Amino acid sequence: MPPLRTAQYNSKWLNEPHFVSAYEVGRFTYVFLRETAVEYDCGKTVFSRVARVCQNDVGGRFLLEDTWTTFMKARLNCSRSGDVPFYYHELQSTFFLPEQDLIYGVFTTNVNSIAASAVCAFNLSAIAQVFNGPFRYQENPRSSWLSTPNPMPNFQCGTVGDSGPAGNMTERSLQDAQRLFLMAEVIQPVATEPLVAQDNVRFSKLVVDIVQGRDTLYHVMYIGTEHGTVIKALSTTNKSLHGCYLEEMELLPPGQREPILNLQILHSDRSLFVGLNSRVLKIPLERCSNYPTRQTCLGARDPYCGWDHQQKRCSTIEDSASMAQWTQNITECPMRNLTQDGGFGPWAPWQPCTHDDGEGANACVCRLRSCDSPAPQCGGAKCNGPTIEVANCSRNGGWTPWSPWTQCSTSCGMGFEVRQRSCNNPAPRHGGRVCVGQAREERLCNDKTPCPVAVSWTTWNSWSKCSSVCGGGVHSRVRSCENGNNCPGCPLEYKACNLEACPEVRRNTPWSPWLPVNVTQGGARQEQRWRYTCRAFLPNPHELQLGKRKTETRLCPNDGITPCETDVCATPEGRNAPYACSGSPVEYQDCNPQTCPVKGAWSCWSSWSECSASCGGGHYQRTRTCTNPAPKHSGDICIGLHTEEALCNTQECEGGWGVWAEWAECDEDGLQVRARTCAAGPATCVGNTTEQRACPPQESTVLQPGSDRSSRCAGFSLFHLVLTGVGGFVGAVLLSLLVYLYLQKVHRPSQESAVIHPSTPNHLPPNNDKYTPMEFKTLNKSSILPDEGCNFFPSPLQQTNVYATTYYPTPLGKYDFSLDSPCRNYMHS
Repeated sequence: MPPLRTAQYNSKWLNEPHFVSAYEVGRFTYVFLRETAVEYDCGKTVFSRVARVCQNDVGGRFLLEDTWTTFMKARLNCSRSGDVPFYYHELQSTFFLPEQDLIYGVFTTNVNSIAASAVCAFNLSAIAQVFNGPFRYQENPRSSWLSTPNPMPNFQCGTVGDSGPAGNMTERSLQDAQRLFLMAEVIQPVATEPLVAQDNVRFSKLVVDIVQGRDTLYHVMYIGTEHGTVIKALSTTNKSLHGCYLEEMELLPPGQREPILNLQILHSDRSLFVGLNSRVLKIPLERCSNYPTRQTCLGARDPYCGWDHQQKRCSTIEDSASMAQWTQNITECPMRNLTQDGGFGPWAPWQPCTHDDGEGANACVCRLRSCDSPAPQCGGAKCNGPTIEVANCSRNGGWTPWSPWTQCSTSCGMGFEVRQRSCNNPAPRHGGRVCVGQAREERLCNDKTPCPVAVSWTTWNSWSKCSSVCGGGVHSRVRSCENGNNCPGCPLEYKACNLEACPEVRRNTPWSPWLPVNVTQGGARQEQRWRYTCRAFLPNPHELQLGKRKTETRLCPNDGITPCETDVCATPEGRNAPYACSGSPVEYQDCNPQTCPVKGAWSCWSSWSECSASCGGGHYQRTRTCTNPAPKHSGDICIGLHTEEALCNTQECEGGWGVWAEWAECDEDGLQVRARTCAAGPATCVGNTTEQRACPPQESTVLQPGSDRSSRCAGFSLFHLVLTGVGGFVGAVLLSLLVYLYLQKVHRPSQESAVIHPSTPNHLPPNNDKYTPMEFKTLNKSSILPDEGCNFFPSPLQQTNVYATTYYPTPLGKYDFSLDSPCRNYMHS
């Protein structure tokens, strides 16, 4: 037979098809595929179809040559029923049961939509019925798809006679074969709902096994997924068993995913073969030994298994001792939410193995066991214990992860943190190497958090030499403040010394020359001279000052022969005076009566106050006063600060509130707000982060006293005062402007701003006097412009606008416009 194909470059025959499977049934070959639907005129979608051709098709003659003449296709429907059905459009896999004339199909949603999958089954009779029905035909690309009757409703691949050019051709018309190939009706599944449906997963392959149960045959479906699992489910139209999952087998290690590419059943070996990318797995169809008790055996609802009462175990019907003693209870879906803890199976025999620690492989012996007796399910606990044992091999030691860093050894200043690890992950065994590296690490910390500097005085120096050898002196000693200059107390200390009285020292000054002081009547003269005697208790005689004055007087006669006679007067008491002197030898006079100014001096600093904060940065202070001595009588005041402050407790707080911020500006509601922050986080602080208070009363508001204090009707606010001021200013400006305009008009009248009317009946007398009494009306300048229309002013004029007995020496002819102007209007009052 010649090779045949569908019409080339005709998307109505096939449009981007993806073939899934093909089966030969009688005289027909059924091809299952999915393609882009040409009859769907609202966007783009994919439909699943089954195409049918006759096996004896030889193509056409002249028309449709080398092309199928029996090609027909119909849409497969697999959906969830409802007012708005949910369709599974894309066919992924099929399985044909010839004994049942059933074709199972795996359907999924489109690749760009939410993942969902379903399994539907179709009868061959339903497929044949659709192919015997009407076609859908489109006359041209602009027309709609319409249903047209099938000219051969029961076509069975019959052929025409052997003679003639059309010998061996099918009896179908070539014209019909060229345009009629899409069936109008949709092939429906055996049930209105899918046999199995699951969201958030995509099925990939499907095989079905027919199992003989105690009372009936069961169709057991094995469905492969893209995650690498195999779902075992029942296919039945019984509502109580509809969509039953028997189990889901995970074939790959945890965390690994790989799609199932192929599934095949080998009945002779009672096994299921699973094809992956790089390997093939073999799984037994029945695993009745996984159910150790009667309850778990019957509760699994597995068609392969039943409880053998005689052998007291779960077995297949073929392995049972007697059919009468073998029971099965498949009346409902298995209880999938039964919790079952996992249990280890027996250890496998010891086998040689290698242990690779990354630096070399060592020969060992190993054995394995699996957590499958039973396997944990429905949240059951996993097996607790090792799944592999290794013996007779060395094992190198390995470090555990580093422990967290310990707390810093200091709260301020340079410290260190420590972390450790141990060589027991694993510990070296059987001659294995110990761990290489440090088991302890240290690092610096708090290197940017200096401690507050300790403030202390040094020891006192030795006392200095006494300032005086007698009469009372002082000696001093000093000390200095370490690590700063903020130590409490004074750096200087004084102590009295040499308090014993000094010896008395006396000293006389030399005599002064004789000086005449008096002349008598007889011509004799009186002369005097002086000296001072000083005495004091002083350690140094050179510090002696002048004291009492001693005066000597002598009388000298005028004859020039008689010697002068001397009188000695030392003190008022007359001691050492051979002759008594009359009068006081000492005279005193006040001078500089003003009080001496006293310059102020600082007292010693007081002790430092307590720190204002225990952490986070506070301050303390100390004070001194200008009272040592206080300034008096216009003396200079003390120069310098009377208060000193210094930072303290600058280390960060472990947690708690900070200080309140300053009060913010008043808002529209008359409130002030201030805030504070939590140093360590909101969880460690108790209280509010903000605080508010009413604003203090404003002094700018002026209130007028009234009988009711709660009423504000009689008060003036700041807004009223501002408004009054602005209004007064605007009024003053307008009044000034009016006065200015008035003065301008009075002193400099415009010739075009007035129309003059004589007050007499005769407007213009023949003989004009020098002064003619007139009256005028002030008008707008625009009223007398020549290019405007004639202005009409109503009469009579108001009295307030008329000015009488006004004299102008200028004749009327002075004005720029003529009295005969058509735009002149006279107004008589």
